[in-house]
Amino acid sequence: MQISRRNLLAAGAALAATPALGRHAHKTTSHARELHGHLLCLDTHLDTPAVFSRPGWDIMRRHSYERDLSQVDYPRMVDGGLDGGFFAIYTPQGPLTPEGMMSARNAALVRAAAIREMVARNSTHFELAFTPADALRIAAEKKRIVFQSIENSYPLASDVTLLRAFYALGVRMAGPVHFTNNQLADSATDPKGKTWGGLSPMGRDFVSLANELGIILDASHSSDDVFDQMLAQSKTPIILSHSGCRAVHDHPRNIDDERLKKLAESGGVIQINSLSAYLVTEPPNPERDKAQGAVYSTLRGLSALSAADGAKAIATAAAELREIRKKYPSPRATFDDYMVQMLHALKLVGPEHVGVGADWDGGGGVTGMEDCASNWKITARLLQEGYGEDDLRKIWSGNVLRLMQQVQDARAPAPPPASPNSGGE
Repeated sequence: MQISRRNLLAAGAALAATPALGRHAHKTTSHARELHGHLLCLDTHLDTPAVFSRPGWDIMRRHSYERDLSQVDYPRMVDGGLDGGFFAIYTPQGPLTPEGMMSARNAALVRAAAIREMVARNSTHFELAFTPADALRIAAEKKRIVFQSIENSYPLASDVTLLRAFYALGVRMAGPVHFTNNQLADSATDPKGKTWGGLSPMGRDFVSLANELGIILDASHSSDDVFDQMLAQSKTPIILSHSGCRAVHDHPRNIDDERLKKLAESGGVIQINSLSAYLVTEPPNPERDKAQGAVYSTLRGLSALSAADGAKAIATAAAELREIRKKYPSPRATFDDYMVQMLHALKLVGPEHVGVGADWDGGGGVTGMEDCASNWKITARLLQEGYGEDDLRKIWSGNVLRLMQQVQDARAPAPPPASPNSGGE
C-alpha cells in the first residue's frame, strides 16, 4: 500500500479524532496530556533491545532507571504517550578484522531475533511495522509500533549486500558508523580523526543499496564529510535519527546550522537527542569514566544468570553508578536544555523537519525527562511556545512517516519473476 504525504496527514487526523485546536490552546498540563494522547508519537532511536536479553526483564512490567537502568517499557510508554518507534540493532565498534566483523554480524542477527521474540511474546500489545501504513493501522488497533533500525553497520563486514538480509528481517533505517571509524565511513567522534575523508568505497555502495532497498539513511554519529557526501549521493532525503544543534552546543555529534538547512531543503529530518553530553558541556573526568566503565562491564554476559541473580546484579550496578556520580559530580542537562535544542531547530527549519529521537536506553535522559514516561512534557512545552496541533502531528510522527514513504516509493522495482520455461536444459 502506497500513501502520499497528504494521505498520511489525513489518516493521522482521523486517528486523532479530536476537534481542531487553536494555535495557543491547551496550555495547561491536563489539556496538554489529553492532546498528546491523541497524537501518533514515534521515537526514531530506541536502544531498548539492549536490555531484552537481561534475565527476567519483561517489557510488560514497570521498571525504573533508578532500579534497573532501563527507560522504556509498556507501562511507561502508555504513561508518556509513546506509540512506538525504531528499535535499534546496535553493535559496538570492534576490530576491523575478519574475526571481529563476523562476531559483530552474529551479534546483530541475535539482536534482530531478540526484537522479533519480544514482539512475538507480547503480540497483543506490540507489532512489527515495515511501512507507514503499518504504523497507522497498528496505532488504530491500540498496539505499540516496532520499526527496526541499524545503529552502526559494522556488522555488514566486508559484504555490503548483507544489508539485503537485514532488510528482509525488517530493517527500514540504517546508519553507517558509531563512535569510531569503520569500513564504511568516518565517525564524528573518532579521536584519531579521518580515515576515509567521508564515506569509503564500500560506504558509497552502502548508500546506493539502501536507496535501492528503500532503507532510510541515518547520518547520526557520522562525520560532517559523511553527512555531506551522503546528502549529495542519496536519491532520497536522509535523517538524523538522534542528533542536536551545534549552534546551541558545540559538540561534533551535533550538526551546524548550514548543514541543518541543507538537510531540510532536501526534505530530510532531524530528531532531537536527549543525551546530556550533547546538550551541555561535561568536563573530562578520567577517574569517573574509569569507575563507570568498570560497573558497565559487569552488565555484560548477564544472560547466563538466573532471573533473580541477574536482577540483583543490575540493582547493584545501578546503586554503584549513583555513588560514582555523587563522588564525581558533573553538570547534567535539564529538560530546558533539551527544549532549547528543539526550539532552535524548529525556528531554523520549521516543524516539517524536526522530530524526537531521545536515545532512550542508549544514554539519553535529562533532569526533568528521565524516561519515556515524560514524553508528553515535550508536547506541553511546544504548546506553550505557540506550536499547534498540526505542527505536533508532524513533529511526533508525520515527518518521519512522510520521509519513510518517500524512501519506499523511490526504491528500485522488484525484478519480474523468472519464466517457468527459462534456464538450462
